[in-house]
Amino acid sequence: MRLRADFWVAAYIRRCESEGAFAVLRRRGAAEAGAIFVKLDCLDGRAALFGPAPQSEKPDGVDRVFARVHKQEWLEPLEVEQRLAKEVRFDPDLWLIEVEDRAGRCFLDLV
Repeated sequence: MRLRADFWVAAYIRRCESEGAFAVLRRRGAAEAGAIFVKLDCLDGRAALFGPAPQSEKPDGVDRVFARVHKQEWLEPLEVEQRLAKEVRFDPDLWLIEVEDRAGRCFLDLV
């Protein structure tokens, strides 16, 4: 059984903060099953956007798997915001978490 999106988001924000990063919920989505996107800002002109990975097998104990939604490793923060605007138009029920971490750590399970 999959963990509700609202519970996962609350736990993820706590994890980021316990690791020394700053995390904030910018957009609340559907509590039960909204798609979750994470904007990572390194505060030096580099940013990345992570979203739900395509359906694939997940390792044991992993509830959600993420992937970068762009090909480049890093984008300018404004480019990430433009991509987010497209995602919100496509899915108005999505969740958006913004993480600020100078080391570029996202604390997500990536594929």
